Amino acid sequence: MQFNQQTHTFTDPGRFGRLMLIIGVAGLAISAVGLAMDPSKFFSSYLVNFTFWASLGFGALFFLLVHHMTGAVWSVSVRRVAEATLAGLPVILLLLLPLLLGLGKAYSWTDRDFMLADPMLKSKLPFLNVPFFVVRSLLYVGIWLLLATQLRRRSLQLDTGWGEQGSNKFLRISAPGTIAFAFTVTFAGFDWIMSLMPLWYSTIFGLWYFAGGAVFIYAFLALASHALAKKGVLANEITTEHRHDLGKLLFAFMVFWAYMALSQYLLIWYANLPEETVFFKDRWVGSWKVVSVLIPTAGFAIPFVLMMSRHIKRSRAQLSFWAAYLILMHWIDLYWNIAPVFHPGEAVVSWMDITLLVGMGGLFLWRFWTAFTAHPVLPLTDPKLPESLEFVNH
Repeated sequence: MQFNQQTHTFTDPGRFGRLMLIIGVAGLAISAVGLAMDPSKFFSSYLVNFTFWASLGFGALFFLLVHHMTGAVWSVSVRRVAEATLAGLPVILLLLLPLLLGLGKAYSWTDRDFMLADPMLKSKLPFLNVPFFVVRSLLYVGIWLLLATQLRRRSLQLDTGWGEQGSNKFLRISAPGTIAFAFTVTFAGFDWIMSLMPLWYSTIFGLWYFAGGAVFIYAFLALASHALAKKGVLANEITTEHRHDLGKLLFAFMVFWAYMALSQYLLIWYANLPEETVFFKDRWVGSWKVVSVLIPTAGFAIPFVLMMSRHIKRSRAQLSFWAAYLILMHWIDLYWNIAPVFHPGEAVVSWMDITLLVGMGGLFLWRFWTAFTAHPVLPLTDPKLPESLEFVNH
């Protein structure tokens, strides 16, 4: 890998991208064997990892929409890292197709006789049917991809000269885009995860899924900036002050995720209705009980106490540790929400969970690295860049 510090461009992107592509293809190829061996476990693992990497894609979109909507200054230095993360969204669209082709293996509502046998399920048929589900899913990812493409294209176009209307170009995309983002992420959570349990519902479920994606992107930006700095890329441009803000936002959205999860639990516990409590009842049996205890303690209580320190947020190594830790907890949280539907009673991690995780992740990171190394890693003509480079927390 070779990087020109004067122009902030890569003259040689190195082998990381090719390595990720090889790992991605190999991981998915090995996982295809699992499809033939155990389709139920395959689609359980597939859905966990698909929703995991999709949350990073829409998390990056959220970061950029908020950045442009608020006219933020501090985040200009890390903007290109987030923009490159959006390059993984075409991979998400590609990975969506096998899921849509295997809907019958994953979702019980695809069985029309099953739906007609229950009056409550029958009333949901206009929404829970295969054609409409396919159209909605493609629409969600399509809208994310459209917004991502427009934001990325405008950013690269402005490398040749910002002009007076530079910020307005982003605002015209971000203002309506934020509304579209809110609806699509909410319904993606409903469709891809909550509809696995067609008789159960939670109006807060979409916010829970969004919160996990927000945690993921801030953790990813912290990890990526650390890894890049070790190679001499953006080591001086993404400073301790920027890490501090990334750490504060990571901490804040971790708390927000916990608040959404707790709010959902308290409302269900207080109402004590059988059609709602069944969600937690199914996750309080066998070894799932261990995971149910692990998530609030290891996923919230421990990082809440230990990440509160200002020193940890400003330390590159310690922030990276907690970023990786919370990414792992985000994956476990998705696993806890999805896998009990396929495998009630016992929580067992399959080899397909691992191969699909690295397979999908390899393709996503390949696209990220290809996009990141193809253009300057800083928006050099952005008039806010000098202020961002001198940014200091108060």
